[in-house]
Amino acid sequence: MTLVRPTTALAWADLTDQALRVRATEAAATYDVHALIQVLTAYLHAGSKNGARTSPKTVAAYQLAVRTFVPWAQQSGMQLLRPGHRDGGRYLAHLQTSPGRNGVGHLAPASVAQYFAGARALYRALRWAGVTQLDPFTDTSAPADPTPGIVKNPPYMEEIEQVLPYCTPQLRALLLLCAHSGLRVSEALAAHSWDQTGNELSVTGKGGKVRLVPLGRRVREALLALPPGPYFPGLSYNTAARQMRRTFERAGLAGRFRGFHAARKTSGTMLYEATGDFTRVSLFLGHSSVDTTRRYVAVRRNDVAAEVENF
Repeated sequence: MTLVRPTTALAWADLTDQALRVRATEAAATYDVHALIQVLTAYLHAGSKNGARTSPKTVAAYQLAVRTFVPWAQQSGMQLLRPGHRDGGRYLAHLQTSPGRNGVGHLAPASVAQYFAGARALYRALRWAGVTQLDPFTDTSAPADPTPGIVKNPPYMEEIEQVLPYCTPQLRALLLLCAHSGLRVSEALAAHSWDQTGNELSVTGKGGKVRLVPLGRRVREALLALPPGPYFPGLSYNTAARQMRRTFERAGLAGRFRGFHAARKTSGTMLYEATGDFTRVSLFLGHSSVDTTRRYVAVRRNDVAAEVENF
């Protein structure tokens, strides 16, 4: 039997069970990073819980994790097809002692967790491909980051008003969709004029869930300044982030741009201060759990000072 060598992730998913097992076994035995990334991607798109709706950012993060894990496994003598029960712990220790950004300190706990999650996902993919039932990560997990995300990357507050005058119409609309309407940047970049009906925007979020987002006056005005059709045609996340970073610099805020996620936290924080209701904020942001929403809201330290004054 002649096996056609798959060239794309979709081609891997379309293989017969036997062909998939043979090709994936070969990739694991030879530490073929490219092929293993294709196996992982095929699994994420055709075998995971979210399937084809798996977030592109998740796919990219797991692919990067495989590029890191597989060379380590080869260099450290780990056999991917027959991993030892201590290999998961060995890899976790390696990540926790690896140099951080620019060689300073160690990898941040969030980065460790991301690389570790990608390696675990690879073994789910290998099981899906019928290659092995062994998993060196079963009894090992990356510890949670003790620093809350709202502390590591707090919401923008005064920066929004300071930078808006320096924004192009497109960047102004993008920033306000995140900072005032609570959209994820991926949701904002995918928005079209036909998604808007009156004061609401129909948004397709994670897992394909659709929600109607109210648009404030300033957001509506910003969107009206854009041509009909896709609001941000051809604008990728990396390009938008690069342009926004330069805009912050022109506004005298060099080094203050912390990504669009901080802008989404701005909207959550402002809405909570106006309503005091985490449930309403959760619905607004499109979260499936209020516990997630709590990580998006910066609560003032003296939030209960008046209440406890006369206890």
